[in-house]
Amino acid sequence: MDSPSGSTTQEAEAFLREHPDIEAFDIVLTDSNGVGRGKIIRRHELAGLYSSGRHLPISILGLDVTGEDVHETGLIWDSGDGDLRAWPIQGTLKPLYGTSPARGQVLLSMYGLDGSPMTSDPRHALVRQVESFAARGLFPAGAFELEFFLLADERDGDGRVQPARAVLDGRRSAKTEVYSVDHLHGMEPLFSDIYAAARTQDIPAETVISEYAPGQYELTLHHRGNVLEAADDLIMLKRLVRAQARRHGVTACFMAKPIERYAGSGMHLHVSLQDAKGGNVFVEEREGEWSSTLLHAIGGLAATMAESMLVFAPHANSWRRFVSQSYAPVAPTWGVNNRSVALRVPAGDRKNRRIEHRPSGVDANPYLVAATVLAGVGHGMAGKLDPGPPIIGNGYAQAAHLADLMPPDWRTAIEAAKASAFLKEALGSDLHRTFTSVKQAEYLRVARTISDVDYQLYLHEV
Repeated sequence: MDSPSGSTTQEAEAFLREHPDIEAFDIVLTDSNGVGRGKIIRRHELAGLYSSGRHLPISILGLDVTGEDVHETGLIWDSGDGDLRAWPIQGTLKPLYGTSPARGQVLLSMYGLDGSPMTSDPRHALVRQVESFAARGLFPAGAFELEFFLLADERDGDGRVQPARAVLDGRRSAKTEVYSVDHLHGMEPLFSDIYAAARTQDIPAETVISEYAPGQYELTLHHRGNVLEAADDLIMLKRLVRAQARRHGVTACFMAKPIERYAGSGMHLHVSLQDAKGGNVFVEEREGEWSSTLLHAIGGLAATMAESMLVFAPHANSWRRFVSQSYAPVAPTWGVNNRSVALRVPAGDRKNRRIEHRPSGVDANPYLVAATVLAGVGHGMAGKLDPGPPIIGNGYAQAAHLADLMPPDWRTAIEAAKASAFLKEALGSDLHRTFTSVKQAEYLRVARTISDVDYQLYLHEV
């Protein structure tokens, strides 16, 4: 059968001719947690992947973050754990930098045996939102920012994680080092390999900075005219950063909050809408008068943020990031050129007018984040929602009375997501059930685990 993903055998044949040294390929399907699951296939198997797809068990999309089955998803024994067919995502077949022997990689998306989209595949949820806008003559563009920590493989004397030593000379810094260029030089060999790997995979990686915590960094990506490509970029960038860090003897950490004393890591999404001629519909017609489309989009994102927070903060650790004055938002606020709000309109050229969506942690799935953000934008535009006046100045101080509009913790976010008609529509009913069931199972796992802090507080005291 023809590939329902749009991939072609000609793409695979041309790649094999161009790369005669590549011996094997990582084939990667992204689950609801953003975990890449799949196989490594040999060179001679690539043509078959493109001509016939690859059978994978349906349960691969019903796993929790540890890889355990979550039966409540309905994707395990309810279906007999039958096979579906994964197909290559067009344009994601790339060489992997620095592998020996040489390997390549291709992202996959899951389909039924009849070629219909498998509705618990997170990427299909984003495709559906993009197609919904396209039917209205609008085309979402965007880019993600990737914040992460580089940590030492060994723990400190108290068993805690610690920032990695500079790979250049072994120097260690326990200071914040925010925006320090000299500090970046210590990681220059690693970042050089990250950029080389990104070029090899045609990922538009741009600026790197030293972020607001010891061992924390940020990589930005150039915007894409199709937000689906922007999400693919982020999936591939996280994989290559993790791989290159490992080759240099350090750990790339994508937990939202790995070190309790410092800021966590976000995954900001910059999003705009283009018309059929490529014009940005968020651009105001006159200086000083915001576009009604921009305001309605912000209104929709603010109105749906509370019930969407499980997508943006999907893990127990995610919720440790939301602390006042930590560059993580604590209320559904918006503002202009203001990093203390959840929805920021960056300063700059009007033609690049966009919304910077700041709630998501780096541990979130970019496909789910983008799908939910687009659904929120569409909700606001359909209802012509008014976001109210922008926050000016300290958004943390001014948002205190709005704090009860956001879930206070992971459990509340799970319950809000389960009950949300908006999120069910945004993700589709099958993926909504899969995602919330996985989160509920993970919550129960965490809730029954006795942590070190329990012993520290209670072992000899009560």
